[in-house]
Amino acid sequence: MKLSRIVSNQNGVSRKRANALIATGRVAVNGQVCRDSQNEVSEFCAVGVDGKAIQQARPSRYLMLNKPAGYLSATVDDTHPTVFRLIDSSLHDGLHIGGRLDRASTGLLILTNDGNWSRRLTEPKIKIPKVYRVTTEQPITLETHQRFAEGIWFEYEQLTTSPAQIEEIHEREARITIYEGRYHQVKRMFHAVGNRVTSLHRERMGKIQLNDELPPGQYRTLTAEEIASV
Repeated sequence: MKLSRIVSNQNGVSRKRANALIATGRVAVNGQVCRDSQNEVSEFCAVGVDGKAIQQARPSRYLMLNKPAGYLSATVDDTHPTVFRLIDSSLHDGLHIGGRLDRASTGLLILTNDGNWSRRLTEPKIKIPKVYRVTTEQPITLETHQRFAEGIWFEYEQLTTSPAQIEEIHEREARITIYEGRYHQVKRMFHAVGNRVTSLHRERMGKIQLNDELPPGQYRTLTAEEIASV
């Protein structure tokens, strides 16, 4: 939100008066005077006028969860347990999932209260690589490698996926790198070539790698470097 709007809304003054307060150096953002009324200020910033706080800084949260099977990537559900059961309730306020996994899938799940940050992480146009380890019902063929490299046509979205890479581990196991993260994308890509994914585990999103030592069902705060990588 623009600084002038915050000062106007929170300080009970007109937008013209807010602009004047900002221009004369009476407004501070995170303790620093800001004279730019058009400056975009997030909810994680403290804003003050004449030394009086009009917006308290909201604590930002960025969590990595090693999602176990059987949990829904949702806030609440009447039938199945959700991943929020695994997160301390004191952290729930404003928290949402950046890049969901289906109930049977496991691995890296990101939860944050920073919507702009999570959009950068998951926006298909930005093409941040997502790496999954999969096992399949049938052997992974040379044709599968070729089709994934060309992109798979999705009828529902009326688009062709970005080229994906396959790093074969065994004939029915591989690491798949995709760049969009569309709904059930990896499973749908294998279905399109006549195969079926029997297990799917997300290992990485961009430079954020799931820790080997983080047990299923446990979570940790992302490092400053991991946050900045997005």
